[in-house]
Amino acid sequence: MTDSPGPIASTDSAGSAVSAVWRIEAPRLVAGLTRLVGGDLGLAEDLAQDALVAALEQWPVDGVPRNPGAWLMTVAKRRAVDLIRRDQNYARKLELLGRDLETGAASSEPGPESALDEPDIEDDLLRLVFTACHPVLAAPARVALTLKLLGGLTTSEIARAYLVPEATIAQRIVRAKRTLAEKKVPFEVPEGKELAERLASVLEVTYLIFNEGYAATAGDEWTRPALCDDAVRLARVLSALMPKEPEVHGLAALLELQSSRLTSRTASDGGLVLLSDQDRGRWNQMFIRRGFAALAIAENLSVAVGRPPGPYTLQAAIAASHARALTPEETDWPTIARLYAALATQVPTPVVALNRAVAVAMADGPAAGLALVDDLVAADALPNYHLLPAVRADLLTRIGRHAEARTEFARAADLAGNAAERTLLQQRAAEAERSASGD
Repeated sequence: MTDSPGPIASTDSAGSAVSAVWRIEAPRLVAGLTRLVGGDLGLAEDLAQDALVAALEQWPVDGVPRNPGAWLMTVAKRRAVDLIRRDQNYARKLELLGRDLETGAASSEPGPESALDEPDIEDDLLRLVFTACHPVLAAPARVALTLKLLGGLTTSEIARAYLVPEATIAQRIVRAKRTLAEKKVPFEVPEGKELAERLASVLEVTYLIFNEGYAATAGDEWTRPALCDDAVRLARVLSALMPKEPEVHGLAALLELQSSRLTSRTASDGGLVLLSDQDRGRWNQMFIRRGFAALAIAENLSVAVGRPPGPYTLQAAIAASHARALTPEETDWPTIARLYAALATQVPTPVVALNRAVAVAMADGPAAGLALVDDLVAADALPNYHLLPAVRADLLTRIGRHAEARTEFARAADLAGNAAERTLLQQRAAEAERSASGD
């Protein structure tokens, strides 16, 4: 079975409709089919893609059905019955499909059934989320499988987004599905303690997808908005599926608020625009309102369950502090520094410590921030992370140590994988060198 085509390069309205419906309905279609065929994810994908091919053949001739998602599900179910009848290896699964499928298969044309409106579908979608993000898979595999199954992206689209060969992404997806089958990962939503552990993996995958779009680790483009859009859409789906989980809403709030600044992070020439230099009039107010609303839900739920705000909620609160400031000078840096201190107690990583150092520098002065950064350098905490020398260089510049700053900017540029970021760091190194010459 070939990969699903995703967006179709066609001016035909029916072809465009197939593309749009597939991107929206594919996750729910695969989720529902996976349950119907007893958790066989590969078979469910094949059936969904068979239905897609049927749509590509029939919709341009017969027109787009009134309920296209239900049409796809009906066709896929009939393909399942046909397959099971032909292949004795799948005969045991016939009972899982139920008598209604046999009845439905007798009809010559898919009707306006509400197949995707069944109560089980949302539960199936949640099961699919936890399956695709299962921690038995390595992070790159979880990301690729999630974008494929829940984002509706093709293998080639994922490869382009991450600037890796298509064959690499295809291998990750195939191996991921094989691993899930070999490990007999159940198609279910975990319960109790396991739910919290598995939910962390789900949120991490969504967060990783967004971050790669927000600040691309490699390539010429500083941002990849399509990946951000996919992550935000996933976060919204999760918040609807798990409305009582504070951190789900915290993540949704964080991504909405970060997305509000996305278009202002890049100049017309493709260059990088720092937060302090962004035109805040270009920040998307609709995303900001959504972010504030999701943050309020997350904070209220945290109080209701008697837990302090989690890492994503704390990060969302930091983003909200930036969003409330009409100018850089109005930013409440002492509050942001306190939020980072709270975050550091929950996520005691060098990256969080570095971000806290930046906030402390803004709240208490560059020397205070530099002392925290130097602690990280002394501990060799982030030896190949380009932002460590970049932050140190900026703080050195602010206290007038330009020659040292030039060296740090140059080192940061050498470590940076993104071309736009590297260019900015090289420019700052040159500025520091000129300042040092004038000292």
